[in-house]
Amino acid sequence: MIELKGCSGKVYKFEGPYKSPDSLEDKSGVYVILCYKNGKYYVIDVGESREVRDRVSNHERVDCWEKHCENGILMVAVLYTYYGKKPSRMDIEQDIRCYYTLPCGEK
Repeated sequence: MIELKGCSGKVYKFEGPYKSPDSLEDKSGVYVILCYKNGKYYVIDVGESREVRDRVSNHERVDCWEKHCENGILMVAVLYTYYGKKPSRMDIEQDIRCYYTLPCGEK
């Protein structure tokens, strides 16, 4: 498990991190792309999807992730969400995006 903070002050508990998106389920959720380097995790991107495994496996920003994790290990963590439950996966993604300076993706 890895904990990430949002601008709201809320702390979100993500499953993982995993070395492969094959470890993810194809369920609704928020994913965070991490680079593990020198004993520390760096957040490089955050996103949300109805099908997390498929989204991460086929993401158009893979090149950016690899570029910003040179000499590190690219990993993914996930927070599964449920339809109609607040905060929504989009709210969680934006809260986390607000808190971190991300080299990949837009705010």
